[in-house]
Amino acid sequence: MTLLRDRLEREGATPLLLRGFDYWDGLRNGRAMPARADIDPAAIKPLLPHIALMDVLRDADPDWPLDFRYRLIGTQVDAMMNGRYTGLRMSSLPHQRPPAKIWASLQRVSEGGEPTVNRVPYIGPHKDYLSVVDMVMPLAADGRNIDMLFCLIEFIPRRS
Repeated sequence: MTLLRDRLEREGATPLLLRGFDYWDGLRNGRAMPARADIDPAAIKPLLPHIALMDVLRDADPDWPLDFRYRLIGTQVDAMMNGRYTGLRMSSLPHQRPPAKIWASLQRVSEGGEPTVNRVPYIGPHKDYLSVVDMVMPLAADGRNIDMLFCLIEFIPRRS
């Protein structure tokens, strides 16, 4: 087991998130990170409902030197959110702008290039859920410059 995987597990990565990490890690093939083109949806069918792919936008808007756009959202994630976010920039969503924890997480991975795990309270429309655990992993078409984020999101139910 790698030191990075051990750290993610200590930080609270769930078994589902660790399966996603193992897939991402296997795609690297000696590179710092895989590219979006390396991801084969057929190889990760059980993970697809839990995925969000985020574009990393640099200097696309003078007011936002760094921004993120929801490119693809899995069915489970989409059903648990307060709206339809596909195609939207995080800067257009007041509750996701800095200093939001989600923004900080995406920024940390975009700048540092290492996966991270976060747990935040669930504030969506479904009252049976307590928290959200996510893992954010970098993607780079050229293997170096991060242009997308591969996110896995798991919703943790309240105990009955």
